[in-house]
Amino acid sequence: MKILAVDSSGLVASVAIVEDSNLIAEYTVNYKKTHSQTLLPMLDEIVKMTETDLNTIDAIAVAKGPGSFTGLRIGSATVKGLGFALDKPVIGVPTVEGLAMNLYDTKALLCPIMDARRNQVYTGLYRFQGHVLQVVKDQIPIAVEELIDTLNLLGEEVVFLGDGVPVYEDVIKSSIQVPYSFAPAHVNKQRASALAVRAFEYWNSGNYVSADDFVPEYLRMSQAERERAEKNISD
Repeated sequence: MKILAVDSSGLVASVAIVEDSNLIAEYTVNYKKTHSQTLLPMLDEIVKMTETDLNTIDAIAVAKGPGSFTGLRIGSATVKGLGFALDKPVIGVPTVEGLAMNLYDTKALLCPIMDARRNQVYTGLYRFQGHVLQVVKDQIPIAVEELIDTLNLLGEEVVFLGDGVPVYEDVIKSSIQVPYSFAPAHVNKQRASALAVRAFEYWNSGNYVSADDFVPEYLRMSQAERERAEKNISD
């Protein structure tokens, strides 16, 4: 089983090829270029470096959201185009689950956070049981203070990761009442290889769609949509 995985949901752009239990290649960039500039060249590079025939890919995995609206659209368009051209299914993996997979078999509660602006984060709560990622609380947009209150009530040790950490680190430190830590640099952002590993579980449970049927999950309206809705109400 060979999966091509793409994650452009946040600041990081990441592409990987994983075959069974082997990571064949991964290209991850967290820099000042847009995903429209980087994603396809990254994909082309790992395909050339590994001499991969894309027709040998069994499925394409993608971070389906939440995340950056632009990033999700770029990722969606990329995998839909590839899936249609190659006649391969698409496995949509919740973005926050892919992040949690970075910290495989961690004993603490996992709390990935992505900056959603307006003092909110996209987050979910996860733990590993029997070496399998379990969803404690499914991914949602939530105010940072409300998330911290939830964690304090749960009373468990927690590990934070994601691009929301540097944005809300001071708030977390000042309000959290349970043991906590922040994941280190090599596992604290999106990685397509972790997404691919989670995608295998989705594949085995039959949770995949055709390229035509795949749609990203934004979880909330874009800023333009919110402004239009607010204007309509005021009118």
